[in-house]
Amino acid sequence: MNPVLLVGGIALALVALLTLIFFTIAPPAPRVARQRRLAPGEEHVSGLTRLTQRTTEALDSAAANRRRRLFGAEELELAGIKTEPSGFTIFVFAASAVLALLGALVGLTSGTSIWLALLFAVLGPVIVKLVVVARTSARRAKFGDQIDDLVQMIAGGLRAGHGLNRSFSAVAAEAEAPASEELARVVNETRLGRPMADALHAIAERMRSTDFEWVAQAIAINQETGGNLAEVLDQVGKTIRERSQIRRHVRALSAEGRLSAIILVALPIGVFLFLLVVNPSYVSFFFTNLIGIIALIVAFILLVVGTIWVSFSVKVKF
Repeated sequence: MNPVLLVGGIALALVALLTLIFFTIAPPAPRVARQRRLAPGEEHVSGLTRLTQRTTEALDSAAANRRRRLFGAEELELAGIKTEPSGFTIFVFAASAVLALLGALVGLTSGTSIWLALLFAVLGPVIVKLVVVARTSARRAKFGDQIDDLVQMIAGGLRAGHGLNRSFSAVAAEAEAPASEELARVVNETRLGRPMADALHAIAERMRSTDFEWVAQAIAINQETGGNLAEVLDQVGKTIRERSQIRRHVRALSAEGRLSAIILVALPIGVFLFLLVVNPSYVSFFFTNLIGIIALIVAFILLVVGTIWVSFSVKVKF
């Protein structure tokens, strides 16, 4: 055993023991509540908070004249992320910086720190974008599964003698997210004077739901022609239930193809990242040689094309 390592380990253990004893035995410093240390009406703002506010204000002013953002407010709202776009952008930049540092540390042994840092930094926004898209798709799918229950609850409210606006308000208060959030939007827009039919069509477009579009059309036609809206919604709900059964059956039958597509797309990426961590010198050719860089770019393009191809192959429309 190396005596230097032994002495160093004993010294660190003693320092840790002394630190623990000091913080355990030493009397705590007298503390005064922060409210008592501040003048009446004064609000304490830390330097980190001021820096964050200035950064978010600068990002908002820089993106005010741009029509498209990397992460817009509507996109984050559809994904169910309760964060301002500027604050979320700061989070993405911080994640990219951490990933860049991780890539630099991984590439120290093979001399590819700069390339790996750039690669990992680019992966940050890409991964966050994929997470936002996945959350949006999951939220829309959950809303589609809730439409049947929503139609039944609205029809039940109409049978109980409530008006259409009151029925929507009750359903928005009792339903789960994301249906409650979207129906609350409809209620608020109708209170501000927007026609309910237009508000419902906007929700159907936002959530990309054909079933909810039928509900919106049924309500719009009933408002023009009259009739028993509860019975109409019952028929629409029955059709939606049958479509949902067929959709679930098709999804079960296509599960094998979708799983194969996920494995085929994730396998080359996983193997490359595994070799990058376990044996960086084995894949350093792709970052230090022009032919390797071109091969890496071509492989990335082919992977994107193959992913799009496979996604269209396993997607069933009916």
